[in-house]
Formats: sequence, structure tokens, C-alpha cells
Amino acid sequence: MGSFSTWHWLILLVLLVIPLIFVFRPPPAGPNRFGPSPMPMTFGEAFASFFRNYVNFRGRASRSEYWFSFLFVSASSLGVDTIDSRGFLSLIWSFVLFLPMIAVSARRLHDINRSGWHQLLSGFFPIGSILVIWWYCTSGRDAT
Repeated sequence: MGSFSTWHWLILLVLLVIPLIFVFRPPPAGPNRFGPSPMPMTFGEAFASFFRNYVNFRGRASRSEYWFSFLFVSASSLGVDTIDSRGFLSLIWSFVLFLPMIAVSARRLHDINRSGWHQLLSGFFPIGSILVIWWYCTSGRDAT
């Protein structure tokens, strides 16, 4: 009962190896296939772009756009959680911010010439989550 069976080792291997395949696979060579390089943004510009590109999964997002949007989402969610004791308003606010956060995350991955589908790797905790956060922090790529 206390030992690992073959199935346990297989599951553990799959959860560790699949994300590592994406870690060591380089992004496609050549020019960035997702469009021109984005400009750095201030907090106000990032806030406006976050809602203007509500469900825009095309193009690229700079690091400043992503992290200022992340700061806004975190701070506003904390504020709504503080105000709402029952959680109903928090649930609605989470639904409102879900798609734009997925969209800005996909555009952020496009900036390093990776597909937005790589966000799904964060489900492979802890390796996938660390990898995706590392990619969010990486500067954009443009071939010269």
C-alpha cells in the first residue's frame, strides 16, 4: 500500500516529461510569425489595451502590457474580494476578466514566437507553471 506501482511511476513520468519536451524545444527560427514588435506601454495604456483587445488572440503583447494587465487583474480581484463577502460579485468579476487575461497571455507568448496554446502547460504543475511564467518574463524575439 505504501509503495509506488508501475502506474504511479508512469503517471509521474508523463507529468514531468511532457512539459520538458516543450522546455527544450526551441521556438521556430526566422522572423516572428505573429506580426510586428509591440511597443512598451504605461499602466494606463496597458489597461486600455487590455479591454480594447478583449478577445483578440492575434498579434503580440509586450512584457509591460502583460505585467501591467496582470497587476490590474490581481489588484482589482483583491479589491472585489474585499468588498464582496459572499463571493457572488467575485465570481462575476472573474468571468469578466477570464477571456481578456487568456487573450493577453496568448499575445504575450506570441511575442516570443510561441503559440498561445502553450498556456495549457501551466496545468502540468510545477514544471509547466514555472516554464510558462519564465516565458512571460522573457523579452520578445525578432530575427535580424
